[in-house]
Amino acid sequence: MPIAKLMKELQVNPQLGLATQEAEARLKRFGPNKLETKPPIAPWRLFLNQFRDFMVLVLLGTVAVSVLLGEYLDAAAIFAILFLNAVLGFVQEYRAERSMEMLARLAADNCRVLRDGHKHLMSASLLVPGDIILLEPGDRVPADARLLEAQLLSVDEASLTGESLPVSKDEKFLGRENTPLGDRKNMVFKGTLVTRGFAKAVVTATGMDTQIGKIAHLLQEGDEIQTPLQRRLQQLGKILVLACGAIVAVVFLAGVRQGLPVFKMFMVAVTLAVAAIPEGLPAVVTIALSVGVQRMSRQNAIIRQLPAVETLGCATVICSDKTGTLTLNQMEVQQLWTARGLHSMQRGKTLRVDPQLQDDLWYSAAVGALCTKAETYGEGEAFGDPTEVALVRFAEKLGLRQRELRQVYREVGGIPFNSERKRMSVVVREGRDHTVMVKGAPDVVLPRCTHILKGTQVVRLTPELRREAAAVLEAMAEQALRVLVAAFKPLGQQLPPQDQWEQGLILTGFLGMLDPPRPEVPAAVQAARLGGVRTIMVTGDHKRTAAAIAEQIGLFTPEANQVLTGAEWEALTPLQQREEIKRTAVFARVAPAHKLSIVRALQANGEIVAMTGDGVNDAPAVKEAHIGVAMGLQGTDVTREASDMVLMDDNFGTIIKAVREGRGIYDNIRKFIRYLLGCNVGEVLTMLAATLLGLPLPLVPLQILWMNLVTDGLPAIALGLDPVERDIMLQKPRDPREGVFARGLFRRILFAGMTISLATLALFLFSLWYYPGQLERSRTLAFTTLVLAQLIYAFQCRFERHSIFERGIWGNFYLVVAVLLSGGAHVLLLYTPFLARLFQTVPLNFDDWLLVGLFACFPLFAETVVLTLRRAVRRHLSLLKV
Repeated sequence: MPIAKLMKELQVNPQLGLATQEAEARLKRFGPNKLETKPPIAPWRLFLNQFRDFMVLVLLGTVAVSVLLGEYLDAAAIFAILFLNAVLGFVQEYRAERSMEMLARLAADNCRVLRDGHKHLMSASLLVPGDIILLEPGDRVPADARLLEAQLLSVDEASLTGESLPVSKDEKFLGRENTPLGDRKNMVFKGTLVTRGFAKAVVTATGMDTQIGKIAHLLQEGDEIQTPLQRRLQQLGKILVLACGAIVAVVFLAGVRQGLPVFKMFMVAVTLAVAAIPEGLPAVVTIALSVGVQRMSRQNAIIRQLPAVETLGCATVICSDKTGTLTLNQMEVQQLWTARGLHSMQRGKTLRVDPQLQDDLWYSAAVGALCTKAETYGEGEAFGDPTEVALVRFAEKLGLRQRELRQVYREVGGIPFNSERKRMSVVVREGRDHTVMVKGAPDVVLPRCTHILKGTQVVRLTPELRREAAAVLEAMAEQALRVLVAAFKPLGQQLPPQDQWEQGLILTGFLGMLDPPRPEVPAAVQAARLGGVRTIMVTGDHKRTAAAIAEQIGLFTPEANQVLTGAEWEALTPLQQREEIKRTAVFARVAPAHKLSIVRALQANGEIVAMTGDGVNDAPAVKEAHIGVAMGLQGTDVTREASDMVLMDDNFGTIIKAVREGRGIYDNIRKFIRYLLGCNVGEVLTMLAATLLGLPLPLVPLQILWMNLVTDGLPAIALGLDPVERDIMLQKPRDPREGVFARGLFRRILFAGMTISLATLALFLFSLWYYPGQLERSRTLAFTTLVLAQLIYAFQCRFERHSIFERGIWGNFYLVVAVLLSGGAHVLLLYTPFLARLFQTVPLNFDDWLLVGLFACFPLFAETVVLTLRRAVRRHLSLLKV
C-alpha cells in the first residue's frame, strides 16, 4: 500500500503522531499491545489430572484392596509410588504451560513514540495502530510496523523467519499481498532486533494481530499427543485387569466349590489380584526413563519430559531447522577467487599471506578488514554485521590482524553502504599516500573495475578475464555462496573529488561466503539414515541456499530429493501434501504455519516426528511434534519451554545419541515387563492349578505379597539399567503401533510363567508326599522355589535371542547386586524366627536347598532347550532353501 494511502487509512500525521486522546481511544478499541495466554489451569487441577490414567486408577484400586486386607505397608508403598509419579507429571505439565509466558517476554518493555508532535519514552504495551515509533540499533521492535524513513536499517529476523543474516530494510519497497514474511523489506516485526541503522515507522498491528501473535495462536491450538509409551502402558493396564479379573474369579469359585471357607478364598483371590497387577511397573518405567535422562544429560541433552526419551527411540523423521542447528549460524568465507585461480577455505586450514608482498591475496583480505564497520576485541572475538565479521575473521586467518592494519592504514574518509549503492568505500592513508578500499555486490563493483591485480602485477581487465570472472560468479551462485567483490585504487597524496573515488578500480578478488554446516552433521545424518530415521530440513532461508547445505550434509536420497518452498507447499491440498512430503528433503522460505502443517502431514502418514528448532518461529511445531527438540545455546526461552528435550551443545549428533538411548530404554522396559509379568503369571498359575486340582493352597496371602514387594522390585529396577546394545542403531525404528507384547513377548511371558509354575507345583506335590502332614514345610519349599526361579529368570530376561549360557550374567552389575539382595532378604525371612512365624515358613535343611535349586533351574533349562531347537530348525530350513 502506498504510504499516503496508509497514513489516510490509519488517520495519522507522520510528522506529529497521534494525539494522546486519540491514542487512548484506540487503546480501548484494540486492547494493550500484549500477547494473550490461555486461562491458566489451576495447579490443583493439573495435579489431579495425573490420576486420570487408566493404569493409575487400577493401582488406586489395589491400594483400597490392600487397606481392606490390613496390608497397610503394601498400600502405603503403592500410593507413595503413585504420588511421586503424579508430582513428576505435574511439574512437567506446569512448565509446559509457561510457554506462552515466555513468548510474552519477547515484547519490548519500552519504546520511543511520537505523540502530539513530541518524542516520548513509554511502555510498549500502550502502543496502538497508527503510532509513530522510532528505532535505533539494539532496539527490540515493539510492534509490527511499516517503515516511513530508514537509514542503513538492518533487522535480525532469525527468531521469526529463520533467516541467518540480518535483513536490510527499504522503506521504498512495495510488495504483493502474498510476499513471504522474510521478503517484506518495508516492514519490521514485533520481537525482532535492530542490528544497524535508524528508522521511523508507523504501527500497523499490535498484540495478537502481530506476526508473533499469530505464532501465539498456533501455540494455543497445539494439541498434546500421547507418546507411544503412554499408549502401550494404557493398553497393558486394560489387558491385565481383564485377565486378572477372569483368573481371580475362577480361583475364588473353584475354592468355594471345594468347600473352602468363603472369607479365606476371598482373601486369597484379592491377594492374587494385588499380586497379578505389577504395581511396580510405573515406578520402574519412571526409574528407567530417569536413568536415560541422566545418561543423556552427560551427553549434553536435557530431557524436560520423561516419556520423550522413549518417544525418540521410535522416531522415524527428524524435522530440523537449518540455521544454528544444521549450520554454525556463523558466516564464513568459503572461497576466494583471484586472477591466479580459486582458493577453497577448508575448515581447520590456514592460508597465509606475506604482509610485505601485498599481492592479490593480501589486498582481498585487507579490503575485508579495513572496509568494514565490524570491530575485533579480545581474543579473536568480533562484533558487527555477520557478513563483515566473516571478512574480518578471514583476514585474521590469512595473518592480517585488523588492529595492526588500522595502525598503519589510518581511515580518513569513506562512503557508507546502503541498499541503493550496494557497496561501501573507505579511504585509508599510509604515510602521505591515500588508497580507497571498496567492497560490494558484483553487479555494482565489477563494472567500475578497469584493471585486475594478478599476483603483484596490475593488468587490464580484458573481455576474456571478464568472461572468466562471470563464470566464477555463476559457479559460486550455484553453490549458494553470498559473493562480495573486493577492489582498491591508489588516490595519490592529494585526495581527488569523491565522485572519482570509485571509478577505474582495480579488482582483487571475489569472496564467497556461506553459513557452513556443523562438522558433525553429515555423519549424524548418515547414522540416522542407517537407523531408519529420515532427516528433513525446514528453514526460512532461500531455496538455493538450503539446497546447497542439504547437498553438503548428504540430506538428499533417491527416494527424497525434492526442495519445496513454503508457497509451493501451501498451494497443495492436504492429500497432495501427504504424498509430496514423502519425496521432499528440504522445505525453504517457510512460515511458522507451514512448519506446523509439515509436522501434521508427517503425523497423518503415521510417522513419529521429532522437530528441532531454536527460534520463536519453531515453537508451535516443536510443541505439536511427538518430540520437540530445542537448542540450548542459541534457542529462545519460548522454544525451550515448548520442547521435550534441550540440546545444550546445539549438536545435531546429540539427537542421534538420544535416539539410541531411547531405543535402549524401550528395550529395557520390555525386559522388565517380561520379568514382572512372567513372575506374576507363574504365581497366578501356581495358585490356579493347585485350586483346580483340589490341592492345598501352596502359598498364603502374605507370601504372595512378599514376593510382589521384595523379590520383583529390585531385579526389575536393575533390568531398567541394562546397558544399550552396541548394534541398536543398525536396526529400523519399531512400528509406533506395535503393542507391548509384540515380537513374541507374550509367548515368552506365558512360557516362563508356565515353566515356573510347573517347577513350583512339581516340588510342592513331591514335598506333600515326602513330608506328609508338614504343610508349612511344603509351602516353604514351594515359596522358595518360586523366589529362586524368579531371580534366575531375571538374568534370562536380559536376552531375547540368546541364552545366559552364551552371554553370561556379568553384563549388568546392578542386576547381580539386586538378585543377591533379594535372595539374601528371602534367606533372612526363612531363618529369623519372628519373620518365619509371621510368614508361616520353616527353616530349610541342606537336602531341601538341593531340591529347591534343582527345580528352580528347570525354567532356565527349558528355555535353553527351546532356543537351541528353534535355532537348529531355522538353520535346517535355510539350508533347504539353499
